[in-house]
Amino acid sequence: MELSSEFWWFILIGLGAQLVDGALGMAFGLVSSSVMLAMGIPPAQASAAIHTAEVFTTGASGVSHLVAGNVDKRLFLRLAIPGAVGGAVGAYGLTQLPGDVIRPLIYLYLLVLAIIILARAAGRLMPKGEVKRVPVLGFVAGFLDASGGGGWGPVATSTLLARGGQARTTIGTVNASEFVVTLTVSATFLMSMGLHHLQIVAGLLIGGMMAAPVAALLVKRLKERWVLVAVGVLVLAISLFQIGHALTGYLGR
Repeated sequence: MELSSEFWWFILIGLGAQLVDGALGMAFGLVSSSVMLAMGIPPAQASAAIHTAEVFTTGASGVSHLVAGNVDKRLFLRLAIPGAVGGAVGAYGLTQLPGDVIRPLIYLYLLVLAIIILARAAGRLMPKGEVKRVPVLGFVAGFLDASGGGGWGPVATSTLLARGGQARTTIGTVNASEFVVTLTVSATFLMSMGLHHLQIVAGLLIGGMMAAPVAALLVKRLKERWVLVAVGVLVLAISLFQIGHALTGYLGR
């Protein structure tokens, strides 16, 4: 494999995306795909490379959070196993559903969660308690993630934090369980599509694995309120951008 000058940019993209994802529990795909699309990389090529690289970056991130003591093992099992099942089902079946209709509803849900998280960070909202249907949440988040919408981190992390989950263990556990989900989804796609775009995958992989231990230490040391604010603002920005994008497309028809 001959390396081009862009290889070093892919390392930087992977490093930056994993710092955000490992510290806030979401957005590796969002950050890396946004930059790569701006570089002129075709969407299908970017998506395939990101999913393949995430198998390794989520593994490194999960191990880093486990070593740092950020993983709730009971929550991990309740998220990871249903999430893997949901991811496998989504990888096979979601292409038959109208994704353009479903995605705006997902981002409306995330918009509400963002407001709840920011209200909690401001001390204006008391959490209602533990999420009782964690396996259902894991299945739905895995299903949405397999659709290509990057739903695992935003849906799982935002829901758990909005319902009162501790920021450090919620983010650490969601990151660790994401490895199981990503491995399942990627294996499904690889069996049908094969492995391509090795240079992009290698760059994202190197940068992501370099950043994973740093991100795990960051989330352990940062004050919970600041983590909540960062997650809330990120989810708010994602949801508003996607809702605006969907409305623009709808009005432009």
